[in-house]
Amino acid sequence: MQVTIDKNSGYCFGVEFAIQMAEDEMQEADRLYCLGDIVHNDMEVKRLSDKGLVVIDRESLKDLRDCKVLIRAHGEPPETYKLAIENNIELIDASCPVVLKLQHRVKTAFDKMEKQDGQIVIYGKKGHAEVIGLTGQTLEKAVVVMEDEDLEKIDFSKPVTLFSQTTKSTKGFYALKAKIEERMAKANQSLEEVEFTANDSICRQVSNREPQLTRFANENDVIIFVSGKKSSNGKALYQVCKAENERSYFVENESEIDTAWFETNDKVGICGATSTPMWLMEQVMDYINSLGEVVSQ
Repeated sequence: MQVTIDKNSGYCFGVEFAIQMAEDEMQEADRLYCLGDIVHNDMEVKRLSDKGLVVIDRESLKDLRDCKVLIRAHGEPPETYKLAIENNIELIDASCPVVLKLQHRVKTAFDKMEKQDGQIVIYGKKGHAEVIGLTGQTLEKAVVVMEDEDLEKIDFSKPVTLFSQTTKSTKGFYALKAKIEERMAKANQSLEEVEFTANDSICRQVSNREPQLTRFANENDVIIFVSGKKSSNGKALYQVCKAENERSYFVENESEIDTAWFETNDKVGICGATSTPMWLMEQVMDYINSLGEVVSQ
């Protein structure tokens, strides 16, 4: 078998930056708190936990005093910063610059919509860390839309400004935009009567991976997609592979690999999410290479 790792897979800039900040801080201290999993990959979380990174939730944050807490790439709502000041917590802010810029855009648009009795709509997963940070810019008034039934929460007779979670699908965003336009046209005489602004705020580091993965999936006989099961980005990118190559398999690590997936002369491609560390994909590659004799029997 010939095994290749997709050179475009692995951490995006924001995740890589956050992990580097965490490791730098832990060189000087035995313990560093992190608000939520630093990345949606259990094996990487465990690796950093062994170095002293302690994952906490928002409820636990309220009880902390006089310590350091890392804000991961997903960003945080204003309330987190306010609580940190009150509890004398030093925040190590590893928020992705793309996310921070989006938070500012959402806040500016929200202030405008408030004056016009309009609505902020966010295409994203309710409860996702980044979405929590975005809705926090709107005093929790933003409407979060993921499925068609969520559209019922929107008042189509009022102005709408649409944004997207940075890691969502470009195709999904524009499909949602079309559905909102259609419903607004039905609710009003024309779209010119009520303002609708759609902002494609998807990170291009993420969206560009879709065409890259499409090519990679077609270049190989078998695709092993490595990702944490909690990664929404991983689930979306895996579907891109599966749509192009039926012999695509989603695994969290090498222990989930089945030798029956392979044939002797297969070209095997390994790829992953923006939350998948390169060391894990290399570990999977080493394991598959070790199967050579087993597969040929």
